[in-house]
Amino acid sequence: MPKTSSQADPLVLDNQICFPLYSAANAVVRAYRPLLAAIDLTYPQYLVMLVLWQHPSLNVTELGQKLRLDSGTLTPLLKRLEAKDLVIRARSSEDERVRMISLTKQGMALKKKAQSVPERFRCEVNMPPEHALQLKGLCQQLLELLTER
Repeated sequence: MPKTSSQADPLVLDNQICFPLYSAANAVVRAYRPLLAAIDLTYPQYLVMLVLWQHPSLNVTELGQKLRLDSGTLTPLLKRLEAKDLVIRARSSEDERVRMISLTKQGMALKKKAQSVPERFRCEVNMPPEHALQLKGLCQQLLELLTER
């Protein structure tokens, strides 16, 4: 039986696309952890707040679509944010089956404290801006390819 080089072997860890993506995603979350601890948010909570700072009132389905999360994942996140008095979860006045998520005054005020987080992360990574934009574009392209199937 002929031996294959490790470069041709599809089951060698170093030949995988998924592993560096997975490892980089974990490293990004770890790098954000101390930055977000200063504003008392976890990384998933930060993502929710980013969407709500842009759209101060959304229903759970809309929020889930923007974050690519299902309601089973979102609900506990939203309950914790509500317990921190950052969001209000309420029934829609038009359809009581729909849960609306809105920012509280405290949630809106947190935006000012969070303003420095992206820049502090950029300093932590120290990647040239053009490389960061290229990486973001490639990740978005991969995501589109994987979700249009």
